[in-house]
Amino acid sequence: MLKFKHSFRNSCVSEGRLIGWWAKGGKLQSRLTRTRKMDDSVQPLFTFGVIADIQYADIEDGFNFKHTRKRYYRNSLKLLRRANEKWRKEAVQPSFILQLGDIIDGFNKKYDASEKALETVVNELDKGEIEVHHVWGNHEFYNFSRDDLMSSALNSKTTDGGMAEDVVPTRESTEESYTYHFSPAPHFRFVVLDAYDLSLIGRKEPSERYYQSLEIMQAHNNNDDLNHPPVPKGLEQRFVKFNGGFSQDQLDWLEGVLTLADEKLEKVVIVSHLPVHPNSTDPICLAWNYEKVLSMIRAHKSVVCFMAGHDHDGGYYRDASGVHYLTLEGVIETPPDSEAFGTVYVYEDRMALKGNGRVADRILMYP
Repeated sequence: MLKFKHSFRNSCVSEGRLIGWWAKGGKLQSRLTRTRKMDDSVQPLFTFGVIADIQYADIEDGFNFKHTRKRYYRNSLKLLRRANEKWRKEAVQPSFILQLGDIIDGFNKKYDASEKALETVVNELDKGEIEVHHVWGNHEFYNFSRDDLMSSALNSKTTDGGMAEDVVPTRESTEESYTYHFSPAPHFRFVVLDAYDLSLIGRKEPSERYYQSLEIMQAHNNNDDLNHPPVPKGLEQRFVKFNGGFSQDQLDWLEGVLTLADEKLEKVVIVSHLPVHPNSTDPICLAWNYEKVLSMIRAHKSVVCFMAGHDHDGGYYRDASGVHYLTLEGVIETPPDSEAFGTVYVYEDRMALKGNGRVADRILMYP
């Protein structure tokens, strides 16, 4: 078991190429969001940092599964350090950091270095003295069991600051999901989702959700290696072992949170390791039951943005209702001479993403 939760905290496996903002007019929308002038004359209501797929490991550089993309395992810690230094020097101190999952790489498990690697990265984050909200990705489950994660520094569900007082009732279940919501400022709410609530790596036998996940995979993927997509192209590629989905209990809970946010006239940002819009990512990185989340988002006027990681190339799409789907570029495949993180400035009418390196500037107007 992990033993360092309180001592270190005070507070995708993507192999494809980016298709998101090129699809269905997304190219033009992306250009507009990237080139519209950033307005520094107005004080933001609050700011927050965002970073994804650090995947740190104390090993030599390597490559992705297909040996087509280089991965900089040690350098990822240096890039995190530079991001932390930038956030600390911001004129307006970020209220929190969103860490979108895959904080350490699965190779750590092979070398029995999972706890040491996590300690190293958490110590680096703690130097910024900024509250961090962690999302869980597939690499979290390559290194740790769900029970271990619940008692670790990566369980930011128990952070002291900013947690919402509103309680959304849920059905009783013996299989806890890693979900929560918090309000960093009046009329704004952030929702953290558990994209591996249904999965073959996030659940173990004899879990009911494990068997549900197995049934899903058997219905869509007949390969001996379930990390190999069932088809060479198209949305069915998403049915691979390194992805997952959202249980009905979690979706019911999300429905309650969004209904409450609608009633309170709040603006909601949802975060998950897995993207949920096909035009914001390569299809191989989509959540299994992404359609259910999309349907729910369309039914609630409170949602303004969905942020994810997993696809190391990143992606962006704005749908017809004006909701933004942002997939952040991964640190792990970022060369030493570049960066991959952002700071988001939140205003009454928009969010302004100030990107660094591979992460582009974007103006995200509310619907």
